[in-house]
Amino acid sequence: MPRNITAICPGTFDPVTVGHLDIIKRGATKFGRVIVGLIEVPQRKSPLFSPDEREAFLKEALSGHDNIVVDRFNELVVEFAIRWDAHVILKGLRAISDFEYEFAMAQLNRKLAPDIETVFMMASPEHSFLSSSGVREIAAFGGSVEDLVPPSVARRLAEVYPPRR
Repeated sequence: MPRNITAICPGTFDPVTVGHLDIIKRGATKFGRVIVGLIEVPQRKSPLFSPDEREAFLKEALSGHDNIVVDRFNELVVEFAIRWDAHVILKGLRAISDFEYEFAMAQLNRKLAPDIETVFMMASPEHSFLSSSGVREIAAFGGSVEDLVPPSVARRLAEVYPPRR
């Protein structure tokens, strides 16, 4: 893949997981620049964390990676990509169920912006089970999420869901 191409990696990242970070960092080895697009107000979800918190988590976890930028957006993904002059939408896939939804979105995005390609990257096997909703549920029931999210996210989840006694 050409190293001069900018890719966007959009998501709500509520919260960001080590699986998200794996896809973003691997993408940064394939593309010249990866713009992590934080969807501020998702249409189908009620985020646990504010956009400011989610942005801070991402920036802290991705600090030191010069070709990765975090930016927030509230527009169509293709409009965000065009704003950044990105020609690739990078999406991680864990399972077949992810593919069905992401394939439909990729086709819609292609209809809106034919010059922007969606590139799917398979989750690393050790992260193939990992989802933000799963992390939130584990934390809500007092389970350990320390191996699933960056340290700052684990600390904040412990504040939101104090340990049960």
